[in-house]
Amino acid sequence: MSAPESWKAAYRELIGTIVRMGYPEEFGKLIARNLGSEKTMRRMTAYLHSAKPRSAEEIADEMLAIMSDRERWIRKKKAEEANARYNELLYYGLGGIGEDE
Repeated sequence: MSAPESWKAAYRELIGTIVRMGYPEEFGKLIARNLGSEKTMRRMTAYLHSAKPRSAEEIADEMLAIMSDRERWIRKKKAEEANARYNELLYYGLGGIGEDE
């Protein structure tokens, strides 16, 4: 299954799960669009199956928590990349800028 196809499958599965729980399809689409990525949609679907939230507010709260975790992960990865580049700069220098050859 290609990446776009697996994303579509996660999107449909999340919406279907929300609809089967008795909520409107538009609510499911809103949750899925806000989550955006396949991984976050699958995480939300797993949460719905295991926790069986009793209200739309609980579902929305979990969506916000998942989105927050994802943003934190993205910031961490960006910081790690910046740190790796900085360490390369410290180790290798500026590549001869200002150095006599």
